[in-house]
Amino acid sequence: MEFIRTEIPDVVLCKPTIYNDERGYFYEVFKKESFEKNVGYSVNFCQDNEAKSSKGVLRGLHYQLPPYAQSKLVRVIKGKVLDVVVDIRKESATFGKSVVVELSEENKYQLFVPQGFAHGYLTLTDDTIFCYKVDNYYNKESERGIIYNDKNLNIDWHYPLNELIISEKDKIQPTFKNADLFEPNFKMND
Repeated sequence: MEFIRTEIPDVVLCKPTIYNDERGYFYEVFKKESFEKNVGYSVNFCQDNEAKSSKGVLRGLHYQLPPYAQSKLVRVIKGKVLDVVVDIRKESATFGKSVVVELSEENKYQLFVPQGFAHGYLTLTDDTIFCYKVDNYYNKESERGIIYNDKNLNIDWHYPLNELIISEKDKIQPTFKNADLFEPNFKMND
């Protein structure tokens, strides 16, 4: 597995080594020891989630506030997504910046999204299956979001916005300026 720090160094792209032959393929999806060595700290994933979506579904931008903040390791089992991560840590040098990565069943890339980041994705194919590990459980009271088309974030979703399929909840999220973000004393789990 190759670990590549993105433009926001805390967000890490994981590129697997895939072994193909006439039978199919094999690769290591997750190995705790090498993952933590390359991320730089211990991450204790406690739950795996999976979502199936039609083409054009946009989910996000979501996050949870401390003490229920979540790190995520995301990937696509079937199909293709445009994955978006936004730094919401107020004292970060990359505050308000985003990383956009295409994850697919073909490239088998994974993206590590640390605590302190909003996350969303747009499905680019029908019947896309998206899965992710989290290091904290869902807590409804700490759930927050940012509107997907915030003009200050200026995220290029590479898709006609009028054709997106979006939940009612995601259509009414606050702007980046009005969202509850991570306070300066926030520290990622060690």
